[in-house]
Formats: sequence, C-alpha cells, structure tokens
Amino acid sequence: MKDERQKLVNHMEYMEGMEQIDSDIMEKVINARDNYQAEAYTAQDVRRAIEHDKRTIEDFAALLSPAADVFLEEIAGKAKKETERHFGNSVYMFTPIYISNYCENYCIYCGFNCRNQIRRMKLKKTEIEKEMAAIAGTGLEEILILTGESRAQSDVSYIGEACKIARSYFRMVGLEVYPMNTEEYAYLQSCGADYVTVFQETYDSDCYETLHLSGHKRIFPYRFHAQERALRGGMRGVAFAALLGLADFSRDAFATGLHAYYIQRKYPHAEISFSCPRLRPVKTMTESFRGARKEELMGGKEVSERELMKIMCAYRLFMPYAGITVSTRERAEFRNHVIGVAATKISAGVSTGIGSHSEEVKRQGDNQFEIADERNVSQVFQAIKEQGLQPVMNDYVYV
Repeated sequence: MKDERQKLVNHMEYMEGMEQIDSDIMEKVINARDNYQAEAYTAQDVRRAIEHDKRTIEDFAALLSPAADVFLEEIAGKAKKETERHFGNSVYMFTPIYISNYCENYCIYCGFNCRNQIRRMKLKKTEIEKEMAAIAGTGLEEILILTGESRAQSDVSYIGEACKIARSYFRMVGLEVYPMNTEEYAYLQSCGADYVTVFQETYDSDCYETLHLSGHKRIFPYRFHAQERALRGGMRGVAFAALLGLADFSRDAFATGLHAYYIQRKYPHAEISFSCPRLRPVKTMTESFRGARKEELMGGKEVSERELMKIMCAYRLFMPYAGITVSTRERAEFRNHVIGVAATKISAGVSTGIGSHSEEVKRQGDNQFEIADERNVSQVFQAIKEQGLQPVMNDYVYV
C-alpha cells in the first residue's frame, strides 16, 4: 500500500498549467472546518442563533450542530420567513443538460470516473442544438450545462460553442464543468455563460485525497479557488456545494457556508447560491487501490432528509439572500416540502445521461447517478402552484 501511495500525485500541489491566485480564503475555511466541534454547541447557543436578526459565523455553527435538531421546526419557520422576505413566493425552475460524459478523473464515488466501463458519449454541435431546442420547448428559460471532467474530449472551445447555442434558446446559462483558469472563464462568459457551479465534494483534505486518486480533480486547492477565478473572469454568479455523505456532513456544510460567505465579502457584487446534493447510487461500484468498498473509504455517513433540511435552513439563515437549489437527487415529496421554506430553485425534466431530451438524438450515454424525482417540467410547475407559490422561468433582464 505504501508503494502505491507513493505513486500518487500530491493532492495539494498544483499541476502544470493550473493558475494560482493570491487568496487567503482556503486557509481560513479549512482551519475553521478543522476546528469546528459541533457537539460543543448547546441549546442556548441554538436559541440565540434563532433569535438573532443577522446570524454570525458562530450562529451558523450552532444551527448545524446536533443541539439544533430539536429546534428544526422553529428553525424552518424562521427560514421560511427569510425566504419570503428576500424571494417572495417565487420558485425558479431550470434543467441540467449533460453534453459529454468522458472523464479523466478517478473519483471512486462517481459514475463518470475514468475506470468505470460505461457508454461514453459526446454530443456533436447539431445534437446539442436539438437537445436544447427540445428543452426550450418545455418553457424553461434557464439551463445548466454539464460535462465530465475531460479537457481532451470537452475542451474550452467545445464548451464555449455549447454556451453560444444555449444563449440563443435560454436567458440564463450556467456551467458545471471542470475548474478552469481566469482567462478561460472570461472566454466562456463572452460566449454567454452567466454563472459557474463547482462541487468541492468534501472540504476534508485527507478524505479528499483518499477519494480522488488521479486526474486534475485530485488537486484540492485548484478546485477550491475555482469560484474566485470565475468571478475574476467576469462571471456574474457562483454556486457552492459539498457532496453530503462523503465526509462529516456538518463540518462540510459549515465549510461550504464559510467559503460562500468569504467570497461574498471579497466580491460583494457576486450572486451567491448553494446546491445541497446528497450522495446517490452510481451504476458501477468502483473499488479503490486498497481493494476496499467505497463506503468503507468515506469518513461520512448517510445524510437523512431531516439533516438535509437542517443544513438548507442553516444556509438560509446565515446568508438569507443566497439562492438554494434542491435537485432531483431528492424525492418529489421532500422537494415539494423544502421549496418556499429554504430552497428557491428547483430542477425539472432531468436526465443525468447524454442525449436523452430530444427524440432526434439517437445515441445515448450512461447516467452519472440515479435520480429520485423523474417529474417533467409541467408536473413540477403544477406542484409549485399547488403550494401557493409562483413558478418563475427567469428573473434576469438584459438591457
């Protein structure tokens, strides 16, 4: 095992071509995460956090602690008031489109990882347009473009062409692709991209090293600073997430919130949002170089819906103006419940496979993970209305 570890690239050292920026945010976030002791917070700390009009970092920490569990209904009530205050009764709708599932990373929990024997596919330009036309036909006006993390198969110019096509069909274009340098983000912004989402996966550096065995994604600091490079490249907004369940979820949620908080303070113009994904089953159960099952490598545990609700409400109370997305990783019943309480954005008509929106695209690529909510756009639209909320396709006007 020692010899095999020696073959691995140092996950804290930048690879050639990776831009390094002058920022102290990673050090502050990681130090805070490592020192966070959730069990140290009391009911009194939670009560204080609930009663404050503006929550401090300490309040946020208390809201994520086990002591907050018995206050969840009250916390959710406060979160709902903050959501209504900043977003009214609006719930924004979008869908993701996967245009390629080629990947050069070996991440043992992901269905796209380079060791998995899945059907790989990359959409051609004409196929991207057919897929986007089909999605636009549902009435959606925002799209999130995703790829596997392979520069060889999905280079920046390829993603840029997808952004240009998307701009002709949609008013909002987001990206969830591999981390890039500032000038590359600037190019994609010029092609029509509005915001960038990056999952740090886990903010536990040791766990991160164990889960990401090869590829550019192995480099922890380059991924961490992606949002800051995106903002420097002119992106209007950035989204943050940890994949809950890989490591200690309370600490990862705490670090995610702090990461967004410090970015907001440094770039006050930035539009900040959170995604709250839980670990989902994948098609291939990859084994590591140690021959262990993936669950045994992870320092986390399964995150319950109640715990997920607590995290989302804590984000809302800590950063009340931030968007919060609930994905189709969650059951329809849970998604119906959380919109209007803490979540402000919901996906619909989702597929995590390649080429599955248009009947004109005959080829198919395998899914990244299993989704739990398979409702189409009209079904989600109706579910939002039935709760007395207003489904919104776009809230941004270009002048």
